[in-house]
Amino acid sequence: MRAQEFERIKARLSKIRYKIAVMSGKGGVGKSFVTANLAVALAMKKRSVGILDADFHGPSVPKLLGLQGRRLLSGPPGVFPVLGPAGIKVVSIDFMLPDENTPVIWRGPLKAGALRELLSMVAWGEMDYLLVDLPPGTGDEPLSVAQLIKDLSGAIIVTIPSDLSRVVVKKAVAFAKQLNIRVLGIVENMSYFVCPKCGTKYRIFGEGAGRRIADEMNVDFLGEIPLDPRIAECSDKGEPFVLRYPDSEAAKAVMAIAGAVIARLEGER
Repeated sequence: MRAQEFERIKARLSKIRYKIAVMSGKGGVGKSFVTANLAVALAMKKRSVGILDADFHGPSVPKLLGLQGRRLLSGPPGVFPVLGPAGIKVVSIDFMLPDENTPVIWRGPLKAGALRELLSMVAWGEMDYLLVDLPPGTGDEPLSVAQLIKDLSGAIIVTIPSDLSRVVVKKAVAFAKQLNIRVLGIVENMSYFVCPKCGTKYRIFGEGAGRRIADEMNVDFLGEIPLDPRIAECSDKGEPFVLRYPDSEAAKAVMAIAGAVIARLEGER
């Protein structure tokens, strides 16, 4: 990458206080749900927030936030993010595709180039938090983000309670550590389900993998988010769950995780 391009990226991100990568070792753990709702939770706590959806092959943040069909606009300062719920600024490849069925068929160099262009062109302005939603694994996009955003504040690793997920997600933690990215903590999604009729708690996908990863890798455990059938309902409708059902156990868990992130980053000042 040319020095001038790196300087442009640095300038674009210079007014963002905290930049967080949201990662997972494997797919199907609800990472984008966590990213989108964590962003809304931070906004509900009076922080200005943006999301860069860096999952080029499966961009789902626009759908989760009800922004499908929107387009990025540009002007003299650069490319303007799409404004979403709670004032969140969102940038996604989805906003540049002809329709939702269009696949992105790119090899690694094209994806790295697209990330460079987005980071160097988007006019985020002043913000407290930028969440970068990364695809599963430790491949091209996570590596490119780590190389392009030199001052990442840290990474949040999302898992589910199964032991299979634990084995794979530990690799994401090791990836972050090898690249000197601070691991802010582990979020365990789909931790349990509480029967609405009898109140019994069921650990459908196993128990405790998130805490075991945190203990084994010597990182913090940020919290567990329970299963709630209404999460799927909100995701399909494009409504942030924490806004639609703020009194639910799952929404309160996301709000608590947002509070833990704020405490870890802002509490250091």
